[in-house]
Amino acid sequence: MSVQSVQKLPLAKAINESLRKALETDPKVLIMGEDVGKLGGVFRVTDGLQKDFGEERVIDTPLAESGIVGTAIGLALRGYRPVVEIQFDGFVFPAYDQIVTQLAKMHARSLGTIKMPVVIRIPYGGGIGAVEHHSESPEALFAHVAGLKVVSPSSSSDAYWMMQQAIRSDDPVIFFEPKRRYWDKGEVDVEAVPGPLHTARVVREGTDLTLAAYGPMVKVCVEAAAAAAEEGKSLEVLDLRSMSPIDFDTVQTSVEKTGRLVVVHEAPVFYGSGAEIAARMTERCFYHLEAPVLRVGGFHAPYPPARLEEEYLPGLDRVLDAVDRSLAY
Repeated sequence: MSVQSVQKLPLAKAINESLRKALETDPKVLIMGEDVGKLGGVFRVTDGLQKDFGEERVIDTPLAESGIVGTAIGLALRGYRPVVEIQFDGFVFPAYDQIVTQLAKMHARSLGTIKMPVVIRIPYGGGIGAVEHHSESPEALFAHVAGLKVVSPSSSSDAYWMMQQAIRSDDPVIFFEPKRRYWDKGEVDVEAVPGPLHTARVVREGTDLTLAAYGPMVKVCVEAAAAAAEEGKSLEVLDLRSMSPIDFDTVQTSVEKTGRLVVVHEAPVFYGSGAEIAARMTERCFYHLEAPVLRVGGFHAPYPPARLEEEYLPGLDRVLDAVDRSLAY
């Protein structure tokens, strides 16, 4: 690592720099979406890219998510690597049919002869005080679909490198960007050698209990571990990074060490990603577990108005409550 190669960037800027690098490196990379060009995206994630690479590489599209994804599939068939932005999480559903019946199936349908190197960027989650349809966490819907890779960074460094890896993938990647972390700054080494895209990472070592999270909740879990440490509790924090595939081996190694697991995500607990992790770890670590695997997440209800979202979103207290319940067994 050289000093010159390390920059401290907000997560949104790290994605911007990653997209810029991809556009510079591969002429087949295209960026498409509503307001991604002249405006630079509603969160300014694509700011300046159309100015520098032109309207044929960074394309402002009509407000038609199904058409955007359908066009990206056609471009991928012609050898391009489109990076599609869905402006907000709740806007993805008009394109859901294209994603699950075409994009996810094309590789298998063609017996492996057709690649689908499409990245779909989705700002997701709450915490920004937005109106209806702007604060969803639909990751489990996509992780359930065979043929899709589903990832979410929690740091600026991961945002930069995971985007590079997603664009280079010959399989479609749903790239969930935690919008309330867009302005959190972190160090990015643009000359680093990144680990595999779908490998979980130990963020904080611990011995008493494992907290597993991804995207926006990793920061909350780190804060919970710090608060628990003041009471003499040693919590290990895992950043899962990928919801499909899931790095069960790293989770298992941690749980075999700590004997307890709490899975945390913003999405509703009911049928959430945490359910799959809880079931797998119960199967794999049955004789190591000192307590049932617990889950912390949103409620099984439509996302509430902005004034109530702090009650809806899992925060420090709900995570620590689950930790206490697990340690009480």
